[in-house]
Amino acid sequence: MIKVASYNIHKGIGSDRRRNPTRILDVLAEIDADVVALQEADRRFGERAQVIDPHLLEEQGLWKAAPVGHRSASMGWHGNALLVRRAATVLDCEAMHLPALEPRGAAMVDVDIDGQPLRVVGMHLDLSGLWRRKQARAIISHIATCSHSLPTVLMGDLNEWSVASGCLRDFARDYRFAPTGPSFHARRPIARLDRIMASPAWRIVDGGVHSSATARRASDHLPIWATLELA
Repeated sequence: MIKVASYNIHKGIGSDRRRNPTRILDVLAEIDADVVALQEADRRFGERAQVIDPHLLEEQGLWKAAPVGHRSASMGWHGNALLVRRAATVLDCEAMHLPALEPRGAAMVDVDIDGQPLRVVGMHLDLSGLWRRKQARAIISHIATCSHSLPTVLMGDLNEWSVASGCLRDFARDYRFAPTGPSFHARRPIARLDRIMASPAWRIVDGGVHSSATARRASDHLPIWATLELA
């Protein structure tokens, strides 16, 4: 059984409008997931420097970042970063280009956790419904053409306000959704913008939204999580 989580960290800026990446790490420690997909993990302008300083991540000692970034200062790819347990083995990782009007991408990692290899894709999709669907199809197609298949988890901020249409319908053809709940806005969550999806190789055991006091202050999104086991 593994635990995964997805968290749009809003570049480390909390509901008090202060940038405090230490709070983000505190929230992740509360969740204690094996793999974490982060969105908005890099700053938007300039060198696109990572929000969570490498020394902070090293100091905490729970996770390491999969090397998907193409910029030396970045943790991720277009803000998408993947953290895995320090004891886990990164088998492969890849930055995925997505069709978009503005720069968008997804990050993919193949990782071995306690002898179990799995594939994880982190994403942050477009605000436009038309482009979200194009991006969803690009991700599904990319995974389908990988040289080998693995039990797969997709997660991230889909920016989809609808209940079961748009890109959700596209993903639902091949993946099942974990029972997470509304995660946006952190102070008063009403929208399920963040999602975790699993391939048929997994049985979804549980899922939810992590809404601790720290999480409600640390970002404008609440993190979501799911526990999975091989079917």
